[in-house]
Amino acid sequence: MPTPKVCVLRAPGTNCDLETAFAFEMWGANAERVHLFRILEKPETLLDYQILCLPGGFSYGDDVGAGVVFSRKLRNPLSDVFGRFLSEDRLVLGICNGFQVLLKSGILPNGSETWPPPATAPATLTWNENGRYTALWVRLRVAAESNVFLRGIEDIELPIAHAEGRFVTHNDNDAAWVEKHIALTYHDANAESSSPSRSAPAVLPFPQNPNGSMANIAGLSDSTGRILGLMPHPERFIHKTQHPNWTRQANGANEEHGAGAQIFRNAVEYFQ
Repeated sequence: MPTPKVCVLRAPGTNCDLETAFAFEMWGANAERVHLFRILEKPETLLDYQILCLPGGFSYGDDVGAGVVFSRKLRNPLSDVFGRFLSEDRLVLGICNGFQVLLKSGILPNGSETWPPPATAPATLTWNENGRYTALWVRLRVAAESNVFLRGIEDIELPIAHAEGRFVTHNDNDAAWVEKHIALTYHDANAESSSPSRSAPAVLPFPQNPNGSMANIAGLSDSTGRILGLMPHPERFIHKTQHPNWTRQANGANEEHGAGAQIFRNAVEYFQ
């Protein structure tokens, strides 16, 4: 299938769908911005796509928590079609608010393995430790090398912009499953203590870990490597000039694309 179809699923309050669709299209995908209401009217429409992306924004105004209302739409009226989508050879990407939706709906961490998911998710993304909306650039280390979206990436720098990005579990004994599903961790490139292993030995301080997430978690993967959720915004760094210091970077003159572009390229090339 040389030209995969991408469903960039938006809801009231989504505001990153245009640039996210563009990021897929720059690698040859056919990306369509689809409103959630359209899928609710005809759920089987979702199966027309090979890639599903839940972009960033403030779905339903985050009125009862980031991603909560959107996630309930996926768990209940769309449960059957999502079960089929997740069980087949398709990809799912959730960015920022989309990551919140994936986690709170139960699509992450286990994908189709535990679908439909239990009523209570084993973890959540809650308010940043500083209690404020935070926007800055962060360094990340890849922990899930087998994840389709992260192939060929070891370290990456991306921008974040969120108020509820702190990853926490509901049970202190959940370290085993958390470590298994870590995809990306916040990373301090200047600290010798930063470890390339899946879980960092200690929570990094602000701003390296901008929200205080346990184990410095910035993203999760399911066990198949076909689902990725992350708080940073790769669609905001697909051109080198989007980086605030692009003229000072040693390879800035030679790199056409920003580091985030590789995530979208990997997804498209998976079907080519």
